[in-house]
Amino acid sequence: MEITIGVRDIAREITIESPLSAEELKETVKAAVDAGTSLELTDENGTQVLVPGGALGYVRLGSETPRRVGFGV
Repeated sequence: MEITIGVRDIAREITIESPLSAEELKETVKAAVDAGTSLELTDENGTQVLVPGGALGYVRLGSETPRRVGFGV
């Protein structure tokens, strides 16, 4: 699932592909925001992303369906 994170006062977004489901990601983000701790996510390649909870501007969760490749309809 594609996740886009907007950080306050920074123009660029952080985009990662996560193996977690949408519900797991919602719970992870909500827990970080509620507790005021950092949001810790790991992408499909094992790269870790840490964003301070207070610096989160927004988190956009993409669809869980894989993208289609090719010219098929």
